[in-house]
Amino acid sequence: MATKKPIYAVFDIGKTNKKLILFNEERQIIDEMLHVCTDVLDDDGFPCDHLPRLTQWMQDHWHQLRHHPHYTVKGVNFTAYGASFVHLGADGEPVLPLYNYLKPLPADLTARFYAELAESAADFTATTCSPQLGMLNSGLQLYWLKHAKPEQYARIHTSLHLPQYLSYLLTGEKFSDYTSVGCHTALWDFERGQYHDWVRREGIDEKLAPLTQDSIASVVDGILVGVGLHDSSAAVMPYLLEVDEPFMLVSTGTWWVTINPFNSQPLTPELLRRDVVSFLTPRGQPMRAARAFLGREHDYQVERIAQFFHVKPDFYRSLVLARPRDAASAAFRPGCLAGGGPTPDEPAGDWDLSGFCTAHDAYQHLIHGLVDILLASMKLVWQGEKIIYVDGGFARNPLFMQTLSWNFPQAEVRTLEVPQATALGALVHLEQGEAWKKTQLLFN
Repeated sequence: MATKKPIYAVFDIGKTNKKLILFNEERQIIDEMLHVCTDVLDDDGFPCDHLPRLTQWMQDHWHQLRHHPHYTVKGVNFTAYGASFVHLGADGEPVLPLYNYLKPLPADLTARFYAELAESAADFTATTCSPQLGMLNSGLQLYWLKHAKPEQYARIHTSLHLPQYLSYLLTGEKFSDYTSVGCHTALWDFERGQYHDWVRREGIDEKLAPLTQDSIASVVDGILVGVGLHDSSAAVMPYLLEVDEPFMLVSTGTWWVTINPFNSQPLTPELLRRDVVSFLTPRGQPMRAARAFLGREHDYQVERIAQFFHVKPDFYRSLVLARPRDAASAAFRPGCLAGGGPTPDEPAGDWDLSGFCTAHDAYQHLIHGLVDILLASMKLVWQGEKIIYVDGGFARNPLFMQTLSWNFPQAEVRTLEVPQATALGALVHLEQGEAWKKTQLLFN
C-alpha cells in the first residue's frame, strides 16, 4: 500500500469564490477546489452569503480530506473576508443570517451611535482606525442588532468573525482574532490596545469570544487547526518571509492598497480622511495602510481612450517601454477619485484627450498620472523603506512598474509571483504556530 502524502489545507473564503487549496510540505499548491455560492436574502430582504450552504460545503470537503486515500492532513487554516459576524446561539448553532457588510445601517441609528460617544466622531474614527463605513464597521452590526432587533440580539450567545467561525466548525473552540477585530470594525482602541469604551458600555464585549495571539486553535485527531485570519492580513505574510529588512507592499487590483507592516504610528483624523487606515497583526500590533481607487480609475480612462481613438479596449497591452512624462499635454485629471484617496478634496475631472496624437500617447500619460496619485498615497505610510513589493494585476504591467521605479530611485521595486498569496499567508501563519508549539515541547 502506497504511503499517503502529507499535506496542508487552507479554506480561502471570498465574497464570490470559496476555495479549498491544498499545499505540500514545500508550500507548493497541489490542488485547488472552487465553489461559487449564490446569495440568498436575509430577514430584511437584503442579499447575503448562504451560511448553511457554505458550512455544508466546508464540512463535506473536510470529511473527504480526512478520509482521502492519498493524503494525510497535517494542518488546516482559514482566511476569509472581514467585517462579517456569524452569530451563535446557546447551542452553538447560527441563529441569524451572515449579514452582508454592504447592507445599509439606518441613518438614525448611526447618528445615535456617534452622538452617544464621549468624543467627537472624528476623534473616534482616528482612535479606532475606522472611517464611518456603516456595516463595514462590523462592531456597529452588533449595536444595530441590539437596538433595532432586540429579540434576535438576545438569542446571540457568541458572535464570531467569519474566519474564526470556520475554525470553530472543526474544533468547537471559540476565539476572537486580532486581524479580524482590528480591521475597521470600530471595536478596537488602537491608542490603548484594548476594546473601545463603547463596547463595554453597550455590553457588546459579552458577546465576543476571548482574544488570542495563538495561530493554532486546537489539535483535532493529530491535525493542527488554525484560528483563522482576515484575508488582507494573510496576504502580507508571504512577503514577510522573503526579507529581514522593512518593506512596503503595493497590492494592485480595483483598489491600490499600500501596506506597511513596519509602520505602527497612530492615525490622525486627517490621515483617515485621506484613506489611510490601520490594521492589527496577528500579534495585536498596528500596521498602517493607504488606499486609492486607482484600478477602477485605470479601467475607466482606458475605456475613454479606446472610444476617443477608436481602438480596441486592450490596445495598451502591447506597450512594453515607458516614456518620460509628456509635459506639453493636458494634465491628468481623475474621474473616479472624488472624496477618496490621498486627495479627497479634488473634484472629479474630465481629462482632455484632444491633445494626444495616439491612444498609446494618452496611455503613457495616464500611467504617469496614476503613479503620481499612488505616490501621494504611498508617502502617507512610507518611512524610508528601501524595498517595495508590487502584487496583483499591475505587477505585470511593464509601463507601470518602470514608472513607479523612476519615481522611487532610492528604493528597489520588486515583484514576487505568489500564487494564492492569501491562502499561502494562512499556511505560513499555521506553520509559525506549529514551530512555536514544537519549541515549547522542547523546553518544557
